[in-house]
Amino acid sequence: MDTRRDFLKSVGMLGAGALFADVPLSAQSARRPGRIDVHHHVTPPKYLAELASRNLATPDQRSWTVAKTLEDMDQAGVSTAVASITAPAVSFAEPELAKRLARESNEWMAHLRRDHPGRFGCFAMLPVQDIDGSLKEIEYALDTLKVEGIGLLTSYGDKWLGHASFAPIMDELNRRKAVLYTHPTLANCCRGLLPEVAPTVIEYGTDTSRTITDIVFSGTAARCPDLRFIFSHGGGTVPFLAERLIQAPVINKNLAPRVPNGVMHELTRFYYDTAWAYNAVPLAALTKFVPVSQIVYGSDYPYRTGPNTVKGLVEYGFKERDLKAIGRDNALRLMPRLAHPQSV
Repeated sequence: MDTRRDFLKSVGMLGAGALFADVPLSAQSARRPGRIDVHHHVTPPKYLAELASRNLATPDQRSWTVAKTLEDMDQAGVSTAVASITAPAVSFAEPELAKRLARESNEWMAHLRRDHPGRFGCFAMLPVQDIDGSLKEIEYALDTLKVEGIGLLTSYGDKWLGHASFAPIMDELNRRKAVLYTHPTLANCCRGLLPEVAPTVIEYGTDTSRTITDIVFSGTAARCPDLRFIFSHGGGTVPFLAERLIQAPVINKNLAPRVPNGVMHELTRFYYDTAWAYNAVPLAALTKFVPVSQIVYGSDYPYRTGPNTVKGLVEYGFKERDLKAIGRDNALRLMPRLAHPQSV
């Protein structure tokens, strides 16, 4: 078995040759157009302290550093990572604390971007416990911090993102033609179902599927045509459930008016990232489900590494132009400012 160093070296060489032949996997890659990672987690110090005080911090969150994240980016030929904060985000906090932690964390991510020009973008957290506070944070994050988009969990308690309580957030993001990145979490309904199996194994993919289904059949997708959604992990199980989703309005005719353009119209305009979906089986389903134009590179660092993701994508056998689209061009279509770091 290769050592970690040999593995990273071999994957780096493979990824550089197949995706971006002119991008060296070194710190200098920041100066050249490399991959854009839309699923890359960071841990702001004050946020970590709050998690740790409640015994919620994972080992990966505790050990995260800027230096380690830049090293992983360089090894994978990633020029820019769009930083986000993973579950539980601020869902565990009472409204006032959630608002403070979201603001502090969003400002910290904006400073990270400023301190490392060209290397980072950011998806801002919202304190969804307070809808008015969330609308104010959207305004601050997009207008003052000029973040690349907003990051939400797939569910909060037992409410998924198509729920009526989230409509003001969705409508405002649609008005702004914003990017909404989503990350799965463990819904209240599904805790402890398989006690020996980590919730990330089944429940995260399932929660992504639930929120996509809720967004479509609540009418949110049709009502918000200018809101650009990014769903994690290849869309969870949605590609495998496509036929069932298509048939849902036939089975329940009450759903049909909420999808006036058809189910597949909405599902195929969404974007899906490659985090944990770089295995040949999910990639085969995803690429049959949506065109390459809707797939964006995501690593899920620090829970997976950039080189892991690159290796899987390269070995799948994508054509070079498709690897380039997944690695960079599709993300730039969503977030064109990333091509010009000085404008951020």
